[in-house]
Amino acid sequence: MSQGLQNLGLGDVAVAALLVFVNGAVSVLLKLDLERKLAWAALRTVVQLLAIGYVLGWVFSWDRWYVVLPLMALMTVIAGVAGSQRGVRTYVGQRVDSIASIWASSWLIAAVALFVVIRIRPWYEPQYAIPILGMILGNTLTGVSLGIERMTEELTARRDRVEMALALGATRWEAAQEAARKAVRAGMTPTLNQMAVVGVVSLPGMMTGQVLAGQSPLEAVRYQIVIMFFVAASSALGTVGAVLLAYRRLFSPEHRFLAARLVERAAQRQS
Repeated sequence: MSQGLQNLGLGDVAVAALLVFVNGAVSVLLKLDLERKLAWAALRTVVQLLAIGYVLGWVFSWDRWYVVLPLMALMTVIAGVAGSQRGVRTYVGQRVDSIASIWASSWLIAAVALFVVIRIRPWYEPQYAIPILGMILGNTLTGVSLGIERMTEELTARRDRVEMALALGATRWEAAQEAARKAVRAGMTPTLNQMAVVGVVSLPGMMTGQVLAGQSPLEAVRYQIVIMFFVAASSALGTVGAVLLAYRRLFSPEHRFLAARLVERAAQRQS
């Protein structure tokens, strides 16, 4: 008979935290110089999760749209900013492109999830709305960041061919389409890989949490299936949107490649 979710004390969390030293030992032995980054990442994990735990407790107690909606918006902006920080090269407007593509795709799919599939009443029920949007945002962020990174890398590496194609009369899309295809493929690959092994190699977090809480495994599986489809759709839409926005910023309507807009991040910080 199920006993429900086993509560964890501070001691249990501390024991799990000690396991992070395994990563530190690997870094020291292999001279990876990741000890400080590892310690900082572990500290951020604890602080951020504790903070969101208190915030969600407060939001759940209020259960009002004017409390839930700003939190969802803040989560989206943070995801968009994080999605714009990957890669060696950047361009003016990348952060706006990242936020816009993540916002549009994630909120569209979250709306389908809450209004059409799961049909929550009210739609802003924080127990559903916030975790669902959070899972969608996390995966969309990965796709968008990888897509923009690959787009800037491909255009930099293929600059000679792109400019030659334009000089010979090709349109801006004809010159950029190969780089755009590779960028979209790169952004969608992590989600496709995850879908290929879900339930066989890995048990996703949402499904695991529901099973640990005493939910029927079959019911947990149904929820996880729809979540995976939501994630896949949002990741694809977000990646395509981000790549197209980058394309519009880096190619002029006169079919010129604006290569000067692509700068290395270190150079951008110094300027």
